[in-house]
Amino acid sequence: QVRLVESGGGLVQTGGSLSLSCAASGRIYVINDMRWYRQAPGKQRELVARITRGLSTNYADSIKGRFTISRDNDKNTVYLQMNSLKSEDTAVYYCNADIRSDYYETSYTYWGQGTQVTVSS
Repeated sequence: QVRLVESGGGLVQTGGSLSLSCAASGRIYVINDMRWYRQAPGKQRELVARITRGLSTNYADSIKGRFTISRDNDKNTVYLQMNSLKSEDTAVYYCNADIRSDYYETSYTYWGQGTQVTVSS
């Protein structure tokens, strides 16, 4: 009964910007780590950025200095601001979150459905 829904993907030219968001809904007690992954055609899914509940962040080397992950704990939402986009950033972007639905329950990892980001030269 937990759902993650991404939005904000689309087509942008090289050097442009896009902002993604991912909202969690349903039976939520607490959300711990939230992450953005991406998967380009013919490649494995890779971790792009991670943010803890306490707002500590980690980034893949390929996007450091260009992408910023943030979250709003009150809205159960994670964001990814992507600047200076390159053609190699073209991929389906997925959000992912570790969520506990109840104080007594284990945390499970949930995935969104993905949103396409296409960067054209």
